[in-house]
Amino acid sequence: MGKVYPDAAAALAGVLRDGMVIHSGGFGLCGIPALLIEAIRESGVKDLTVVSNNAGIDDAGLGLLLKTRQIRKMISSYVGENAEFARQFLAGELEIEFNPQGTLAERIRAGGAGIPAFFTKTGVGTEVAKGKETREFDGETYVMERGIFADLAIVHAHTGDTEGNLAYRKTARNFNPMMATAAKITVAQVEHLVQPGDIDPDHIHTPGIFIKRMIACPVGYEKRIEQRTTRKRTAPAAAGAESLA
Repeated sequence: MGKVYPDAAAALAGVLRDGMVIHSGGFGLCGIPALLIEAIRESGVKDLTVVSNNAGIDDAGLGLLLKTRQIRKMISSYVGENAEFARQFLAGELEIEFNPQGTLAERIRAGGAGIPAFFTKTGVGTEVAKGKETREFDGETYVMERGIFADLAIVHAHTGDTEGNLAYRKTARNFNPMMATAAKITVAQVEHLVQPGDIDPDHIHTPGIFIKRMIACPVGYEKRIEQRTTRKRTAPAAAGAESLA
């Protein structure tokens, strides 16, 4: 069978299991693999550890898995937009491993590069460094952080060919490329599925060797906007109102 599957449930068949570690790409609702998240919800798997910059919002993205109590632990950076996340955390119902955002990105990248651990100055002397090894380099103290390698990575791309080569669009790239490299199996959902050779090789962000399965988003796939911010419309200047002075 090729890499392209008919839908998200088929692409995740035989992959999901209770207690697994999942990388989930995206930032808020930008670049999230929403169809794959929904398929995970429908599968009923539980006790998941999910690595994601944040947990989306209450009624979309990873918020759906929080609502069904399928997530046991989150490894995240920013979690301020999800009320259910906060409720579960404060009630002691959800385990959280907080990370500085750059540290989280590097932990994932390191996992994909086969680097088990690295040292960083970020978090030294704070709660982030509590219980972790520290070491001095050139007179400065650094804290050791472990790389993260998941059982499954789910990512979203703008364009992908049938060989699994992916191209992301603008800020929707975010955590997707590094997560795609850092799991035993990576499943991608793509907005535009094309043939090999249709993507300029210089524009490929994730080589197909990292992608084991993929699906094409259906026509009319909705990409939700977390917070829409626009300027107030101003009235146009009246014709001939310019000063002649």
